[in-house]
Amino acid sequence: MYFKQFFDPKLAQYAYLVGCQKSGEAVIIDPMRDIDQYIEHAAENKLSIVAATDTHIHADYISGLREFAERGVKVYASDEGDADWKYEWLINSPKGKYDYELMTDGDFFKIGNIKIEAWHTPGHTPEHLTFKITDGAAADEPVGLATGDFVFVGDVGRPDLLESAAGMEHVMEPSARTLYSTIQKFNDIPDYVQIWPGHGAGSACGKALGAVPDSTAGYERRYNNSLRAATSEDEFVKFILEGQPEPPLYFARMKRDNKIGPAILGGIPSPKRVTVKELAEKAKQDDVAVLDTRLEPEYMKGHLPGSLLVTLNKQFNTVAGSFVTEDQDMYLIVDESRLKEAVIDLYRVGLDRVVGFVTIEDLNLYQSQGGKLDSIEVITFEEAASRSNQGSNILDVRKLTEYQEEGHFANAQNIAHTRLLERMNEVPSDKPLVVHCAAGGRSAAAGSLLKKAGYNVSVVMDSLPEFKEKHAELLEA
Repeated sequence: MYFKQFFDPKLAQYAYLVGCQKSGEAVIIDPMRDIDQYIEHAAENKLSIVAATDTHIHADYISGLREFAERGVKVYASDEGDADWKYEWLINSPKGKYDYELMTDGDFFKIGNIKIEAWHTPGHTPEHLTFKITDGAAADEPVGLATGDFVFVGDVGRPDLLESAAGMEHVMEPSARTLYSTIQKFNDIPDYVQIWPGHGAGSACGKALGAVPDSTAGYERRYNNSLRAATSEDEFVKFILEGQPEPPLYFARMKRDNKIGPAILGGIPSPKRVTVKELAEKAKQDDVAVLDTRLEPEYMKGHLPGSLLVTLNKQFNTVAGSFVTEDQDMYLIVDESRLKEAVIDLYRVGLDRVVGFVTIEDLNLYQSQGGKLDSIEVITFEEAASRSNQGSNILDVRKLTEYQEEGHFANAQNIAHTRLLERMNEVPSDKPLVVHCAAGGRSAAAGSLLKKAGYNVSVVMDSLPEFKEKHAELLEA
């Protein structure tokens, strides 16, 4: 059996290529939208991808399942869950357009000697499948489970996203109870069976995912705190719903798009180079988002008025997906050597309207020739405390759990930066606004969004833990 795990560090996402070297065939599980990476890797290893499948309808990235179907690859999709949890783009397609098979619990297909069996594991979502992978050339029992968002290393898939991200009412607790029931079945999996999760550390699909890329069923039963919390249904429900981070704003759109069908573009967008002068005019428009991918200090010192700080780091997809709406055209300020990287990152979260770009050198030249740039004041936590006493509004853009557990200013308002766009009307504009997080990255990005919206904003770029050591009395728990 051939096995390859693919990892995207920005979305903390795993996809799996499983192949039969005897037949030269392979299946891809939970592919991202830019599918050429899998096809090319398979070809390099003398394999051809003949099947593709998803564990569930994803909420954190655009699936590559439809891209594979468009290229004639047979796709396998869950037929579990009620009518709200079907792959509409697949089952409503014209007859014969796609080669596909719908799967329910116990169904299986083969790729040469490899058996892929569906196991219905609801809780994270109603239609969720885990795939039992058996290498028929060596054994008659599964070697591993492609668990998707069911069991992670160190955690389990959060059951609250249908309510907290997708907006469905009163489903959080029932989903948690369903997940508890599913976990009881997981206890029957032999200790030696490998766990191949859909996400790793950094994903918002859980609250305590480990950085180790795989595990075993026995190890997780012994050390996974979420599994260990399942001593009773009520205890588990309390544990699993407590402290879940606010989901990024784009999760609801991803769930919708993967259900009704991601757009087929025929390739990754190719933005055109424009002038900074043109871009300065575009940045004034509400239907345009100019994403400045530089580091925070550079942006704070000088940026195009109306541009947003979306630093090209591990948080790029999350911030862009939370700050940009699907009906906005996007322009990038980016190092030209990283242009393709940025476009692919946006493409992976369904932000396809990347129209143009300028380079960082272009922006520097524009400034040296007298082009107008704006700035945002950067202050310390000590200055923030002083301004709080003087009546400035304080906005804390950390997660709610951080706000509650790690200390906060007495009069601070808390809105996670990933939810700020939809809650902007809650932020008062009657006084100067001070924005902070724990170190400055999230507050800098949030400050750019608020600045674009017309707020008189200052951003704290300082260490909250260090401030707390010196001035614990100024923070409330």
